[in-house]
Amino acid sequence: MKKRLSMFSIVFLVAMLLLAGCGSGGSESGGSGDDNTFKVGMEAAYAPFNWTQGDDSNGAVKIDGNAEYAGGYDVEIAKQIAKDLGKELVIVKTEWDGLVPALTSGKIDAIIAGMSPTAERKETIDFSDHYYTSELVMVVKKGGKYEGATTLADFSGAKVTAQLNTFHYSVIDQIEGVSKQTAMESFPAMRVALESGMIDGYVSERPEAVSAAAANENFAMVEFTDGFETSEEDTAIAVGLEKGSDLTEQINESLKAISEEKRQEIMDTAIKNQPAAQ
Repeated sequence: MKKRLSMFSIVFLVAMLLLAGCGSGGSESGGSGDDNTFKVGMEAAYAPFNWTQGDDSNGAVKIDGNAEYAGGYDVEIAKQIAKDLGKELVIVKTEWDGLVPALTSGKIDAIIAGMSPTAERKETIDFSDHYYTSELVMVVKKGGKYEGATTLADFSGAKVTAQLNTFHYSVIDQIEGVSKQTAMESFPAMRVALESGMIDGYVSERPEAVSAAAANENFAMVEFTDGFETSEEDTAIAVGLEKGSDLTEQINESLKAISEEKRQEIMDTAIKNQPAAQ
């Protein structure tokens, strides 16, 4: 009887160890821990890269835990990556400041949110290869004092702002004599501030500025002949990933398959499809 009990105990312990080993699988690379989903964080408030809408028109994806849907350039890129990974795409709507913490805590698997792979961010997270590169411009009131500006010097004395915790805000210091305003939480907030006259302009990337002018006939985009000094890592956009993520190589392979022509086509379509209120 003692021998039988001993054998039973050994078999039981081995079975428990095997089960424990299976349960820990997939945790090494961090992320959400669900092998069947690809959880992507984004603001869903930065058209044409990403926005929120009420239905699934134009290929929008339902936002996790929300009755609304996310659409835009980033969503289309995320859909292609998820397809190549063989996973179901899950969009997790997250405030800009919460994106990196959500990634490092494992709530999401990737950030696809028009994020630049700056040196500061690289200290905390990894990035994929670039999936879009843009230039910095200014969004101003149409018909106003600054619509005809061509150089940074033209904005001397202007009330200018940019989004909080972005390199857009830091480059304002390159404008001599500018009246630098408090950074704002989101692009919709800056558009409201511009419309009301609280600011004279805000720094943005070209796609967002085109989007702003398309959504509001009172806005115009200023492209510079003598503009901001930036590095490639500032104006490029990449997928944010947890340090050492085993998804990086696979995502780079997926991005490599999207030609420059296709990327521009996706962006042009996103600008066309953006909701009027974005």
